[in-house]
Amino acid sequence: MLTVVKISQGRGPYYKVEFSNGEKLRLSEDTVVRHRLLKGQELDEKMLDEIKQEGKEDLGFQLALNYLSYQLRTEKELRTYLKENEIESADRQKIVVRLKEMDLLNDLVYGESYVRTQMRIGDKGPRVLQQKLKQKGLNDTDIQHALYLYEADEQFQVAAHTAKKAMRKFHHSSPREVQRKIQQLLMTKGFSSDISKNVLAELDFSEIEEQETDALELQGEKLWRKNQRFEPAKRRQKVKQSLYQKGFQLDQIDAFIRGKEEADE
Repeated sequence: MLTVVKISQGRGPYYKVEFSNGEKLRLSEDTVVRHRLLKGQELDEKMLDEIKQEGKEDLGFQLALNYLSYQLRTEKELRTYLKENEIESADRQKIVVRLKEMDLLNDLVYGESYVRTQMRIGDKGPRVLQQKLKQKGLNDTDIQHALYLYEADEQFQVAAHTAKKAMRKFHHSSPREVQRKIQQLLMTKGFSSDISKNVLAELDFSEIEEQETDALELQGEKLWRKNQRFEPAKRRQKVKQSLYQKGFQLDQIDAFIRGKEEADE
C-alpha cells in the first residue's frame, strides 16, 4: 500500500501530491476532491494508476478552461499552450474534443470576433487579416466565412480613416508623392487596389497642394547641400532627378535650381 505524505498548493489551478514511494503528481483540485486525497491516506498501485491517468487529462482540462477564461483562443493556440504545460498529445486531443463539444473552442467564432474587432478599431485590410488568421491556425473555410463580414463599404471606411491619419505625416512631400505613399501604405495594410483607388479619389489634397512650394524648398535645400561636392552640372542633374522622383513638377524644380545657382554666384 502507498500513503499520501504531502499535499500542497501549486502554481496555477493544481496541487502537488507526494506519495510514500517518492512519486509526485500534479493534480487538479477536482481530482483531489473526487478521490478525497488527504495526508496519510492509503491507496494501492491500481488506484494510483487510475488517479495518474485521470489527473493528467483533468489537469490539462482545468488549465485549458483557465486559459480560455481570459479571451477567445484558437485551437492551435490552445494546443500550443497545453504542450508548453507538458500535457501529453493524447490528452491534448481529448481536451480539444471535449471543449469543442461544449462549444468553448470554435475557430469560426474566433475568426468572426477577430474580424469584427479589426473592423472597429484596426487599420488592416482583408488580405492582412487573412494572413493573421492563417497564422493563428484557422482553416481556409473558416477564414473565408469570417471575412464575409468585412464588406466593401466597411473596407472603404477603414482604409479612408487610415489614409487620412497617414496624410498628417506627409506634409513635407509633394501631392504626387503623398498619393504614392498612401497607395503603397494601403496595399501594405491589405486593401485591394480598387479600394485604394477609391479612397485616393475621395481624399482632399488641397492643403498639401498649398504647401507644395514650401515642401519643395525644404526638400530642395537638403538635396542642394547633400550634393554640393559635385561640379555644377552634376549637382544640378542629381538635385533635379531627386526632386522629380519625389513628385515635384519640373517647372517648379527648374525655378528652384535657378534661384540656388543665382544665389551661389
